[in-house]
Amino acid sequence: MADLENPLVIQSDRTLMLDIHSPRAEECRNALIPFAELEKSPEHWHTYRVTALSLWNASSVGFTPEKVIQAMEDFSRYEIPQSVKVWVQETGERFGKIRLVPGPVNERTENGKTSRDEYLYLVCRSPYIFKQIEHNGPLKKQLIPCEYVQPENSSAELTDDEKRFCFMLNLTDRGTIKQNLLALNWPVKDDVPLIDGDPMEIDLRETTTSGKKFEIREYQKGAARAFVGDKGPGTGFGTIVLPCGAGKTIVGMLLMSILKTNTLIVTTNISAVHQWIDELVDKTSLAREQIAEYTGENKDIKSVTVATYQVLTWRPEKTGPYPHFSLFRSRNWGLIIYDEVHMLPAPVFRVAAELQAVRRVGLTATLVREDGCEGNVFSLVGPKRYDVPWKELERDRWIATAECVEVRIPMSDELKFEYVVAGKREQNKIAATNPLKVQIVKTLVEKFPDDKILIIGQYLDQLDQIAKTLGAPIITGKTKNSTRDEIYTSFRQGKINVLVVSKVANFAIDLPDASMAIEVSGVFGSRQEEAQRLGRLLRPKERTARFFTVVSKDTIDEEFGTKRQKFLGEQGYSYRIIRYEDESSFDELADQNLIEDKRGCGQ
Repeated sequence: MADLENPLVIQSDRTLMLDIHSPRAEECRNALIPFAELEKSPEHWHTYRVTALSLWNASSVGFTPEKVIQAMEDFSRYEIPQSVKVWVQETGERFGKIRLVPGPVNERTENGKTSRDEYLYLVCRSPYIFKQIEHNGPLKKQLIPCEYVQPENSSAELTDDEKRFCFMLNLTDRGTIKQNLLALNWPVKDDVPLIDGDPMEIDLRETTTSGKKFEIREYQKGAARAFVGDKGPGTGFGTIVLPCGAGKTIVGMLLMSILKTNTLIVTTNISAVHQWIDELVDKTSLAREQIAEYTGENKDIKSVTVATYQVLTWRPEKTGPYPHFSLFRSRNWGLIIYDEVHMLPAPVFRVAAELQAVRRVGLTATLVREDGCEGNVFSLVGPKRYDVPWKELERDRWIATAECVEVRIPMSDELKFEYVVAGKREQNKIAATNPLKVQIVKTLVEKFPDDKILIIGQYLDQLDQIAKTLGAPIITGKTKNSTRDEIYTSFRQGKINVLVVSKVANFAIDLPDASMAIEVSGVFGSRQEEAQRLGRLLRPKERTARFFTVVSKDTIDEEFGTKRQKFLGEQGYSYRIIRYEDESSFDELADQNLIEDKRGCGQ
């Protein structure tokens, strides 16, 4: 029976349409967060989708299919399609049908040396699942059908069926098995206890080294609680999703202070390594000499070590081994923090597959991966444990209010002719490096003299030209790390107000006072990149942050711009489009009331 006061319309393709003008819209949005992914959020209707992965993420934190169906029924305007209910029930129930539990440990002594072979049990709740796995080619090589025998010191509780339908596997195959089973649409509930690692004393400061009061926000505490749980089986691994500027680093430090164990932190570049070290010294009881840097420049290992993905994935020969993977085994780590986990390189997934006995957390602003490997993050790092919508934190003033503006500019007749006869890749470069963009950037910088401005792009010749035109410093992949740190410091301290950066500044760079960004080119419409670039502006501040994207109209540049907007639209940000004719086209930006009205869209 229809209840037209309810805000949710549920369709048979498992999309959920939320009427944001309904009085219950906010309540409904909060109810959807555990089990549905936000896809679109324009002005009037927001679109969510329930997927197998979103249901299994929910199930991993105790949100059952019954709770999912109840939440949909509580808010649905019309009767829920019966096919949706059945799919939710059947798909959600797949989580927990297969479990990993502790197995036997065999020790043997040869020539005075003792070796230790550790095994796990993979147990199934039905003969159908058991047979499907038993006859799967890749799995047959790693799983041995066996009789379950309760290991010593194991408190795992199994049903009679689980004891009957049982496989044994090597401990080292734990992650690979989980990946292969996920490919068969069988998520594995991992109930094998994690190792504690070597102890390490670490506490959070009440005041920073500069004397500022240091307090953990409630949502940061909530993220840590969701990850740590009761420290029992099924806890201590997973992914925490928080917007850029919301303090993911602080969540990582909070976890370190709770677990008090040797910690390996892996991040995107050397500048991010230095920021992690500075934050740890500033906000924890650790001294700088207790923290090691493992990068292309320094390769020290201590109880807390901060490394880059680049050094870990380097190898002298294209098909040879990765010599620095030994870092993962060099100490008895009790916690691994994968910073910007959505950037996890494929080779590191291999290590993550092996390191299933270690507590591990992925920190990210978005689980979007352009290669579609979100499932690898789920199975190897762990399911999503905590998520807060960007707009919710903006509302509570934990991150800055942001306005997104797309500036569409024309191309000269000569450039148009060059564009139409070029190949696809060359068309992208021609449109992205439209010479008029340099003038547009100069105009915007002059129009907003009080802002601290980042100019971001992909093509180095274009960025060099912009830097020379503005007399501004530039950071690219060729810039020495020491020089990068000096320039970033000058920007933070207000010695420079305009900085030109290539994609090296996309990730894990903390520039808290940046209040405006101008994007002149990007990587083929990457939603992930767009989220990170906006994130440079989201540290809390009094003024509205502005994110400009300059595109050549009627070109592939505009098409890619539309695709990059998708992620920001999913987070509730609306775009204002300016069709540039001359400098007067920007006059409306001075109308603060218009800005506030536009900011209301998508909330």
